[in-house]
Amino acid sequence: MLLPRQKTPNLTLPLVGGGTFDLASEGSERGTVVCFYRGLHCPICATYLKELEKLVEAFAERGVTCVAVSSDGEARAKDMAEKIEATGLRIAYDLPLTVAKEWGLYISTSRGKTSIGIEEPALFSEPGLFMVSPDQSLYYGSVQTMPFVRPHFSELLGALDFAIKNNYPARGEYTGAV
Repeated sequence: MLLPRQKTPNLTLPLVGGGTFDLASEGSERGTVVCFYRGLHCPICATYLKELEKLVEAFAERGVTCVAVSSDGEARAKDMAEKIEATGLRIAYDLPLTVAKEWGLYISTSRGKTSIGIEEPALFSEPGLFMVSPDQSLYYGSVQTMPFVRPHFSELLGALDFAIKNNYPARGEYTGAV
């Protein structure tokens, strides 16, 4: 289990359009939003990533970078980038499922074609949304067991504004006896 204020797993993946995303060398002022999505087969993911694409600049104004990550291969990741008309949102791909598990993501098995007629991979990770501090420690995390009921990026922006204004620390760090 990931713990707030503790280092997250490393995350180094290729990006659609070239280059590499490397969380350890991200260098943003206030951190990075890492949005793990299920893959091209998921219509809810496409809608969700479109919302994030619209807010990438708002996050950047607050010193936060954004990346969307899946275990899809390059071709499917490129198709997703085109589908959501990504211009500011970086799309990383080839997430090893072993790394997905290190991040606490749930893994699902294929159920065949989805409602949009795209075959699910044999195994893939379910969604997760993380805010990682510049020192690569976890600030915020949310994971889902299925594609429904995800955190809203606009609420994350509002929470980020509050956290910046009030120097609000990451919470949930206690690991002692209860």
